[in-house]
Parts: sequence; structure tokens; C-alpha cells
Amino acid sequence: MASRPNSVNEDSKKDYVEHIESSGVTHTEYSRNVNAKVINPLSGISKPDLLDRVSRFCEAHGLQDKTNVFQRGALVAQNPDFESIEELLEEDRYHLRRETTHRWHLTKDLWWTVAICSLGSAVQGWDNTGANGANLSFPGEFGIEHNEWLVGFINSAPTIFGLFSAPFTDPLNNWLGRRGVIFFTGLFCVFPVLAQAFSQNWWGLLLCRAFMGLGMGIKISTIPIMTSECVPAIIRGGLVMSFQLWVAFGIFIGFCSNLVFYRIGRLAWRFQLAAAFAPAIPILMFIWLCPESPRWLLKKGRIQESFKSFSRLRNSEVQAARDLYYAYCQVKEEESAFGGASFFSRMTELFTVPRLRRATLGGAIAMTAQQFSGINIMAFYSSTIFAEAGYSVRQCLFASFGFGLVNFIFAFPAIWTIDTFGRRNLLLFTFPNMAWCLLVAGGCFLMPEASAARVPLIATFVYLFTAFYSPGIGPVPFVYAAECFPLSHREIGVAFCVVWNNTIGSILGLTFPSLLRGITPTGAFGFYAGLNMLAFVVIFFALPETKQRTLEELDYIFGVPTRRHAAYQTRTYLPWFIKRYVLFQKRAQLEPLYHLEGFEGGTRAEGIVAH
Repeated sequence: MASRPNSVNEDSKKDYVEHIESSGVTHTEYSRNVNAKVINPLSGISKPDLLDRVSRFCEAHGLQDKTNVFQRGALVAQNPDFESIEELLEEDRYHLRRETTHRWHLTKDLWWTVAICSLGSAVQGWDNTGANGANLSFPGEFGIEHNEWLVGFINSAPTIFGLFSAPFTDPLNNWLGRRGVIFFTGLFCVFPVLAQAFSQNWWGLLLCRAFMGLGMGIKISTIPIMTSECVPAIIRGGLVMSFQLWVAFGIFIGFCSNLVFYRIGRLAWRFQLAAAFAPAIPILMFIWLCPESPRWLLKKGRIQESFKSFSRLRNSEVQAARDLYYAYCQVKEEESAFGGASFFSRMTELFTVPRLRRATLGGAIAMTAQQFSGINIMAFYSSTIFAEAGYSVRQCLFASFGFGLVNFIFAFPAIWTIDTFGRRNLLLFTFPNMAWCLLVAGGCFLMPEASAARVPLIATFVYLFTAFYSPGIGPVPFVYAAECFPLSHREIGVAFCVVWNNTIGSILGLTFPSLLRGITPTGAFGFYAGLNMLAFVVIFFALPETKQRTLEELDYIFGVPTRRHAAYQTRTYLPWFIKRYVLFQKRAQLEPLYHLEGFEGGTRAEGIVAH
């Protein structure tokens, strides 16, 4: 009897190879999807054959008692137009219908997982604003107030040292799982953060912030992955962007903390920096109450545990079985298409395998655009900018508080728009608006200092800039990075994107104090306005849309060559846009870039237009 499971498992693998061949899916589809097809891996299989293969799958993985559930789930995965599937129970249809009509009706375990994971990002935002307020006092206490480069290095230490730790996201996730990594990195968000309050010199403060960065580099890579692997595709963007929502919340609370502590005097900066440990405590306590990522368990071959996790995260067992079996089929093809097993081979494949290279490019574009927007400069140096405008310390902190409040409030619209309006469209709408806000804010610095309107106008346009940032380039990069890579390369791909983000952020954080002194606030704001418009152009031609696609279907989206995507924008989308919105030709039709194959019904075909 001991040999039976292995024999069944081999039969299951053989069946899967036959299934892939019968459906017409090839490795080339992932790498060079020149026809822009999104193929259902279960297409082309007859119902009896599919049910038989699912039965063997359940037997191979000890799920015999759930065979009927998995068969119904596989039929739904093959044909999302589920109303015509006679095998479904009425309870199955009830929950499947509510995925569309009540898409935010989620299980308690899923809400709990999203909440705990998102709380980890609050530390990031709180630390940024703690440094923002501390910048007004700690340089003077340590005698480095005239050394802009050193102050910039201390402020940027978490992102700089995060560069060294982010590559360890891959092996740590492999060993510890998503929950284990979040717990481990949470420790770095407690003890080094508290230790900042007891620093006796600048290099002691730098050391504490360096240790913070070692944990944060891994944490900000893992949290979006964990969330993206747990949530349904139809609202994945809205839930994964909770990472950014809680960063904004951390920024807002950090500014509140700065206002609470600034009256203490020379000790204020110690409390402002150390207070950021608070959000990490609930993470350490409650992360183990969350289910492990079902896709990580699937990757490790722990199918039964993956099904239990999916069952906790979905409203019915049929939904859990559908998502598990669909992901299983796609992952098996990924294993054949992307053969790298070692860390270095998978890292190399990020740049050598076309499908992976395009995901790497997309993630890097989104991360670079976020840093080019100039928001981290606002988070770290808004108090300094308002001081340059003529505010007192108290006024600077209140003005920065307003920045944090706007950043938090305007992050909420993205929850409802990121999965309907789309990731790409949000960026294309917000970047030009951020650019003109920066230009006008920079121009206001040229007004006479005696003018009563000077400072209020600067603050107003900084707030407007933030209002456009928060629902756009704020949440999109980490959502995009967490979903664009296949499961086989997800950890290492996201880690690379985080390293790239931190690299650009570190450079900008280090250079901004000198830039501010060298070219004045007007020149600095104009410089970032130009970077915003550069990001707009690159996003338009090179960034694919990913909304409402399952993580597995995105393999085909990123199989489309970048030049094909850019040509579509130039030859098809731009002429349509001009006819529709400039010439007001209401009958103008837009030919979609992506075409679904192997999906029954029209439901899934909607929204495939590459806006």
C-alpha cells in the first residue's frame, strides 16, 4: 500500500501532460504570446475526461472524500458561465453568484488575514513621518545640522539597508512560509525602532535604522505576496492595495505622534522615532491565527493543507476547490516552462526568459514611477519644505499633519477603482495631475516672502499633489509587483522590485537635501514634475493592465511582447481615443488587445481591452 500514492501521483502527472497537450498550451505561449491569447488550461477536455482526471488528482493527494466537490469546482474553472452546469448544487450557485453581486462579502479569516498583513505596512509609514518630525531637532543635538549628506543618509538608512536584505525574501519564504517571515521581520520593527530613543550619537541612531531596514526590506516584499495569494481575483487589487492604505495610515498617525511629542523639547525626536514600534506588536501576536498562503502550500506540494487554507479564505468548498485545481494545473505548466530551481538560476531567468523579463520590467517601471513621483521626499522632508516656506516648527508639524491626513483619506478611492478603472488607467490619469501640482507649488516659492498667500498656496498644491498620488501610484506598484510574477518566481521577483524601489528611493532621499539647497525648492519641484511626465510616457507604452485576471492567467498577459503592446497603444488605442474623446465620435470601437480562448460564456471576455 505504501507505493500506491506514488503510483497514482505519477498517473496524475501523466494525465496533466496529456491535458496540456490536448488544450494546445505550450511553453512558448508564456514567452512569446504574439497573438495575445489568454488560454484556460482546462479547455479542450471533455466532461467525462475532466471528471476522471479530477478523481485521480483527489486520490493522489488524499482528498478522496472531497472528490465530488473538486469535480464540481473543476467544471466551474473550465466554464465560468456556471449556470449551465447541471452538476452544481443550489448552494454552489448561490455562492458563485454572490462573487459578482456581493464581491466584498468575504470570510472572517480572509478579512483577518488582510488586516494583520496590512498592519505591517503601518510601521513603514509611521517611521517615515517619525523621521520627518525628528529632522527638526536630532541634527542639531548631534551637531550635524550642516551636513545634509549625513542627515540624508540617516533618514534613508532603512531603505538603503533594505537593499541588502530584500534578496533573502526568497530563501526565507521557502523555509519559513509567508506567516513565518512576517513574524520574523516583525521583530525588526520592534527592538531596533525602540532602540532609536536611546541613541547617544548619530552613528548609534544610524545603526538602529540600519537594523530596521534589514527587516523592512523582507517585510514589504512578503506582505503584498501573502495578500495577493489569498484574495479572489475580482477584488485582488482593492485588497492588496490595503498595504498602501496602511502605509498612508501609518504616515497620518506618525504626524499625529509628532504633534503630540514636539512640546517635550530636545527629547521630542526620541519619542517621535521610537513610537513607530506600536503597530508591530499585534502582528507578532496574531499572525499565527491567519491561514498560511494556499498557493505557497501548493508550491510546497502540501495539497491537503492548501485546500484547508482555501476553504478558510472562500465562502464555499466549491470555490476553494475551483481555485485550488485551476492554480494546480497552471503551476504544473509553470514548472515545465520555468525550470530554474536554484536561487541564482531563478534570478537569471528574471532577465533571460521573455515572460519573466516582461514582468520584471513592469514591476520595475511601477516602482521607479512611484519614486519619481516625489512622494517619499514629501514624507521625509515635508516639515523641511514648509520650514523653507517660512513656517515655524509648530506650523511645520501641523502642515505636515495635513499632508498625512490627505494622503490617508484619498487612498480610499483606490479600493473601489483599482479593480474596475484598472491599475494602468489610474496611473495615466494621476501622473499628469501630479506634475502640474508640483509645478504650481514650486512656482509659489517665487512669491515674495511677505505675501500672506505664499505659504497657504504652497500647502494647498502640495495637498492636491498628494490627493492625486494616493489613489494612483501610491497603491499600484506593490499590487502590481505581487501579481505579475508566476508562483515559481514570485518571491524573488518581488524582492528584486523592492530592491529597485529602495535603490531609487535611497538615491533620492540622500540627494534631496543637497538638491533643495542647490537648485532651490522651485527647481526641485520642477525636477520632480518632469520625472512625473517621463513616468507617464513609459507607463503608456510599456505597462500592461492586470485587473481582474487570476494570478495564473497573467502568465499569458506577460507573454505578449512589449513591442506588440507599444504598437497597440500607438496604432489602435490612440486613434480610438482621439475619435472618441477629441472628435466625439460615439460609434468609435476599440479593438481589444487580449483575446480569451477556452472560456465558455461571455463573462470572462469582458474587460480584456488593454486600456
